[in-house]
Amino acid sequence: MGSLQRAGADLGTWLSVPDSVTAVTAERTLAHRLGHDENARLVIISCDDLGASHAANEGVLGALHHGLASCASLMVPAPWARHAAIGCRPGDDIGVHLTLNCEYDSYRFGPITHAPSLLSGDGGFPRTLDDLWEHADPAEVLRECRAQIERAVAWGLDVTHLAPHLTAITLRPEFFDVYVELAVEFALPIRLPSTVTTEQAGFPFRRLAADEGVLFPDHFDHDWRAGSRERMLEALADLQPGVTEIHIQPAIDTPEVRALSSAAPAWIDDYRLITADRTLVEALHASEAIVIGYRALRQAMRGA
Repeated sequence: MGSLQRAGADLGTWLSVPDSVTAVTAERTLAHRLGHDENARLVIISCDDLGASHAANEGVLGALHHGLASCASLMVPAPWARHAAIGCRPGDDIGVHLTLNCEYDSYRFGPITHAPSLLSGDGGFPRTLDDLWEHADPAEVLRECRAQIERAVAWGLDVTHLAPHLTAITLRPEFFDVYVELAVEFALPIRLPSTVTTEQAGFPFRRLAADEGVLFPDHFDHDWRAGSRERMLEALADLQPGVTEIHIQPAIDTPEVRALSSAAPAWIDDYRLITADRTLVEALHASEAIVIGYRALRQAMRGA
């Protein structure tokens, strides 16, 4: 393990974070570009859905400030997003969770640009990806996603990366163009799945991003099923060299979150896992992982 530099309470005290990032030639591995040996196992522990609810805000910020999480992404259009932004501390590694879907049955919110093609019949974002992909106008997708990034910046966040909610703009070519355009415009790294092949996607999405100079983790499993314990521990047990992102969705236990979704118990367990479970600490030590955030990728991408 590297030096234990990350401050935090209890489980968060031992995490390794690089002091600096060395930008080198594009031909070298991502680990090299981040100043590490090519065989280093670097892990980004990211929290999704910051801003989705008060319970999510408390869970995600608790995971960042007192647990093992290294970064999070904010759902700017969600009702609790401003509260989340106020709760972020200087130095927090916060991205924008580009949001074009609202999958909940009884909890609705929609685009901050009021774009007609991004609204379902009940006035919120479409609940499903198929509904979004069938009706969304790429020009309105670009305007909405840009507005979400700009609002996060206006709220005082030092945005470190982009990560689409439910992979909505990753696996369709017309929307992927939007994703890469914004990554280039704002000089931000992005999340891309490594468990989807070019053949499955129908286009070489990872190569297209790399050709534009956009950085992304080497490994990311876009399994969106609620509950991260088994998936996270398995990923650490089989950790490969390079940069691996593992996502969780922590929330504290409240009546609000239990009313929001039947998935709430899994989110609550994510919070316990990331803040109070020694099993995860032991798995990270056993994997010889060095925990980093997306800020390191942003520095490398910007040549800082």
